[in-house]
Amino acid sequence: MSPESNNLEWRPNASFDNLRLRATILQKIRQFFFERKVLEVETPVLGKFTITDRHIASLTVPTTHHGDYFLQTSPEYAMKRLLSAGSGCIYQICKAFRAAEIGQRHNPEFTLLEWYRINFNHFQLMTEINDLITLILNTPPAEKITYAELFNQHFNFDIHHGLDGDLKNLILQAGWLNFTPDSLDRDTCLQLLMSHTIEPNLGHAAPLFVYDFPKSQAALARLNPTQPNVAERFELYIQGFEIANGFHELSDPQEQEQRFLQDQQQRHELGEPIPIIDPRLLAALKQGLPDCAGVALGIDRLIMLAAKESHINQVIAFNWQNS
Repeated sequence: MSPESNNLEWRPNASFDNLRLRATILQKIRQFFFERKVLEVETPVLGKFTITDRHIASLTVPTTHHGDYFLQTSPEYAMKRLLSAGSGCIYQICKAFRAAEIGQRHNPEFTLLEWYRINFNHFQLMTEINDLITLILNTPPAEKITYAELFNQHFNFDIHHGLDGDLKNLILQAGWLNFTPDSLDRDTCLQLLMSHTIEPNLGHAAPLFVYDFPKSQAALARLNPTQPNVAERFELYIQGFEIANGFHELSDPQEQEQRFLQDQQQRHELGEPIPIIDPRLLAALKQGLPDCAGVALGIDRLIMLAAKESHINQVIAFNWQNS
């Protein structure tokens, strides 16, 4: 045995009390969905295709004979293939992976709870999420506010009609030396203000759902038929943590492909890698994705809240540096 091996930290990051709490919470989640007759599924962690979203970086795994594969950033695409094949309502607890996401609330490998409810819209799904959060954290009933109302309250800014120059001035006033407003597009300015200024203040008195995101941040959500500048998307915040991200799911294959192509074009303009669009997902959407709402919820962050811990390392056995 080399002298260096004696100095390696081999012990777990989390206490066994937190690991026992983690096991209890996972058991409660499974019981929650068992009682609601939602089927637990498993899908591949390693896949031939990955997402095109320019804000998320995938981890690549070279293979000897089949080219590069990707560790999945979420099980969404595979789960939508199951839904299109007739699975009914489904959920999954799985590992997901995102490169360059490291910090107090981020580990490149993390645990995700994702579920889809057929014939639910995003408001019905928010109600079910509230039921689950209340069970796990014993929180008061969740509150709701639109994305536009948040920006009006915090900055007196109209996200739909406000001028780009006014938005960039808000970035300058914030004094973030790492960001040059002239180099940022409108959507990135909105996201920076949301994540750096607004988010830390959300969900302290009670869990808070933020909904009706701008259509530029629709991702895989459908647009509101009466307000086409608004996406039927929501996020859940508790004590300044973003816990969940959900959609009334887009089912139109042509519109979805167009969004993927726009992602690729943006990546090209930024000089970033351009993932191939997943043809199996588009084929599944063409077959017919049932009307449904879906959500991804961060298990590690949920356990941080339950354990009253401030760092993700305190609720996972081994972090990325100690794996």
